[in-house]
Amino acid sequence: MAEQRRDERDGRGAREGAQGVREDVGSVAESRGSGVSEEEARAWAALVATARRTVSDGLVVGTSGNVSVRVGDTVLVTPSGVPYDRLAPDDITGVALDGRQVLGTLVPTSELPMHLVVHRTTDARAVVHTHAVHATAVSTLVPVLPAIHYMTGALGGPVRVAPYAPYGSEQLAENVRLALADRTGCLLQNHGTLTYGATLDQAYDRTAQLEWMCRLWLTASSVPGLTPNLLSAEQLAEAAQRLRGYGQRD
Repeated sequence: MAEQRRDERDGRGAREGAQGVREDVGSVAESRGSGVSEEEARAWAALVATARRTVSDGLVVGTSGNVSVRVGDTVLVTPSGVPYDRLAPDDITGVALDGRQVLGTLVPTSELPMHLVVHRTTDARAVVHTHAVHATAVSTLVPVLPAIHYMTGALGGPVRVAPYAPYGSEQLAENVRLALADRTGCLLQNHGTLTYGATLDQAYDRTAQLEWMCRLWLTASSVPGLTPNLLSAEQLAEAAQRLRGYGQRD
């Protein structure tokens, strides 16, 4: 009976969430008129939902971190310094790949250079940047997150740490670009995480997995007198191959 009630609540929540997205899509289109396509409106609603999820899941605090999603040649991004729970449909913020603002009036995130370099140099359609606690802690300790778990393969291999540079700087963007070579995620030294994916859900999931692996490595490394077992390159390659076939088929 308890499971039935929980299922009913979950179903009701999903329906309400879907209804909220539909309302946000309509509000964006209405508030911006013909300047915003339906695809951009849907992408903005999904971006806001993802940004709020980073807060609710404890990956960011306040207005730290940022999210972007690409629609054609336009990159929608979270605006600078606006709490995610206050973002409204008409706050849509978009830039061209060269950084020119093409949608909205709010100032884009200060980490715009970092997001744009990922969108320009990879096949990313979505990017998630957080200040996750365990991942940030690891970024201060090692140049590469040790291969503590097979999910390392889902990110392309051992996750590198991009050397420290001031936030929002072109140097930080370049450091991230190099750290992402053949990878879909990296750590930012004394700063946080960045992952990308084909969708917002995939980019977010990679962020969550990266934070979990960092927590796992920190926990295992804290046992006195013992050293965590790490996976070999061959084991990671096998895991990566298996992960490519994971999940349901379309």
